[in-house]
Amino acid sequence: MPRTYQSSSSNKATPFFSATLLLWVVSVLFEIVFNKRRELIYIVAGGCFYQIANWVIRVCVSLDPLFVNTSVSLLHSAITSTSVVFILVTQCSITGFKRMFEHTQLVEGTWPWAYQTLCFSCGYFAYDQGDMLHYQLYTGFIPAILMHHLILLICFTFALYRHITINYLILTLICELHSIFLHVRKVRRMAGVRDAKSRVVKVEWILNWIMFVFARLLSHVLITVKLIKDASKFEKGVEWPLAMFAMAGMNLLNAFLGIDLFNAFKKEKNRQQNNQKRHD
Repeated sequence: MPRTYQSSSSNKATPFFSATLLLWVVSVLFEIVFNKRRELIYIVAGGCFYQIANWVIRVCVSLDPLFVNTSVSLLHSAITSTSVVFILVTQCSITGFKRMFEHTQLVEGTWPWAYQTLCFSCGYFAYDQGDMLHYQLYTGFIPAILMHHLILLICFTFALYRHITINYLILTLICELHSIFLHVRKVRRMAGVRDAKSRVVKVEWILNWIMFVFARLLSHVLITVKLIKDASKFEKGVEWPLAMFAMAGMNLLNAFLGIDLFNAFKKEKNRQQNNQKRHD
């Protein structure tokens, strides 16, 4: 029987997050079927693609739900970060670097393939939320990972429904470059590679910290600064408050992630030093 990772304190979170995910699914299907929003079919395609990847890994590699979930997350990070870099490089060659980040471009425009990429990624977050709820791959009274996914699903679908701030959200997905190394570290540890003296582990930690600072921490701070600077340019409505709420949440989660990363790094270094003392 598959292992579960849920603590007793997180039992109360399950009904809430399951209900919100169900409401989200109903909302998306309603838009596609009844409002004829065929462009949203990429959300369904994304969810199906990552669920199929889940089944393939489960059949061919491992039955461990955590390993399977992490492997699919690694796949998503690789695909999404590659897509985002491709979109940004392509758009930069078309309009130039400076014009790319004009307010009208970020709020009202949609770069080539940006909408489809956002839809596909949205499908992943829905899949991942369902997978974590099904196999109980979370802990805590208010699980940060489930809250993170819920915030993203709300912001992404709102933008996709109204065709606004698509390019802003594409910029936030630059952080997937860092997520690659988070998932690689997790898979590496589950595979039993934990020697802090290993060259592979050292390189992984260096890249992990570089990407955390530049692809996640700095990029999200710059997006927040841009939102504050352009606040007066937004029309009256929920767009700016929702964007600020989302970025405040993301920056807070980034701060907690940085603390967790530092503690994990320190723990691995201390384990290495203790092992060295025993051998001496």
